[in-house]
Amino acid sequence: MTSMARRIPSQIFRSSLKTLNRAHIGSLYHNPRTFSTSLPRLANRAIVYTSTGNPSEVLSARTYPSLGPPPQGHVNVRLLCAPVNPSDVNVIEGVYPVRPSLESLVGSTESVFVGGNEGLGVVQRVGNGVDGLKEGDWVVFAKAQSGTWASERCVNGSDVVRIPDMEGGGRIGEVQGATLTVNPPTAYNMLKEFVDLKAGDWVLQNGANSAVGQAVIQIAAHRGLRTINFVRDRDNMDELRIQLHGLGADQIFTYESLHSKDTISHIKSLTSSAGGIRLLLNCVSGSTTTSLARLLGANATIVSYGAMSKQPLSLPTSLFIFKNLSCKGYWQQRWYMERGRTEREELMRELVGLIGLRKLREPEHEIVRIGGGLSDGEATQLVQGVMDRIEKGHYGKKILFKFDTVDS
Repeated sequence: MTSMARRIPSQIFRSSLKTLNRAHIGSLYHNPRTFSTSLPRLANRAIVYTSTGNPSEVLSARTYPSLGPPPQGHVNVRLLCAPVNPSDVNVIEGVYPVRPSLESLVGSTESVFVGGNEGLGVVQRVGNGVDGLKEGDWVVFAKAQSGTWASERCVNGSDVVRIPDMEGGGRIGEVQGATLTVNPPTAYNMLKEFVDLKAGDWVLQNGANSAVGQAVIQIAAHRGLRTINFVRDRDNMDELRIQLHGLGADQIFTYESLHSKDTISHIKSLTSSAGGIRLLLNCVSGSTTTSLARLLGANATIVSYGAMSKQPLSLPTSLFIFKNLSCKGYWQQRWYMERGRTEREELMRELVGLIGLRKLREPEHEIVRIGGGLSDGEATQLVQGVMDRIEKGHYGKKILFKFDTVDS
């Protein structure tokens, strides 16, 4: 992996935390802490950056001591694994609308951003005033930009959601848990909250091979809904068709086929007996989505949750006047902010139930282990190399970071 990495900036090594100032040990991230009078060992590691830019250049590793007792209302969480999502890359690049806050790691006065938005952790210690959580609980992070690319975090108890065991006992897999916060609930809620869909109804979506798109296919199939799925043409199109059909997709088309009158006629023939298509899930926007909108029936709704084309969503006024088209936006983070613990945990129970029934598969993935025996410089090389490969499209699967306890 080292051979793939770019040259490490020399200033990374000047940020080593091998020499700790005891006066600094009293705060972690945003919150004050009270620690033992003895000097804690460097047991943890985080992937951080001090300014936005190319992730393969600006990210670096930092070690920091074990956490002290959590303050009122907080919990200490050990991260089991944390994925690298496209939005994480956009955040580091500085082009994502929601940005993290600067923090200070234990033993350092340097202000840094900690990477990562999603992850699975296990509660290690519970502070006073925290209800509904106990040591050993598995939790996911509901707060945006929680900084999950770290081995251990101290967070507000209200910012995590407990993951229940599956019916009959047993836990879901670590990868399923680490990727449970964003994509599956986005798919689940978009299918549930905007249109009253019944078995046999059709759902139209673009970006069908994305993580959300694949979750939509699986959840829709479980509910007896039928899906029409559009994807970008590619060399391995036959393989992709097999994969998506295996998840439960009914119809699969490329965007290029929208230029064919036969395709348009075929889709309208398929969906007319069910009253037309009433839900379009959009993560692409641009001209292809304009064409997809023309396939909708009366009183349909477009739900947009992304804009991968980086083009605006332009729709004919006639669709609003004569077909009563509605357009909505969806952001899973807003859903978490507007719901309390009960609704959040109910959503997790529903998703864990689907996993237990094998109706929701874990994504194809690769776990990148940040070994405890690596120096900060070596860990930096490893992470920068991974981000460089992601940037160049060399990974065709979900990448997750897993942090070992740092050797000291």
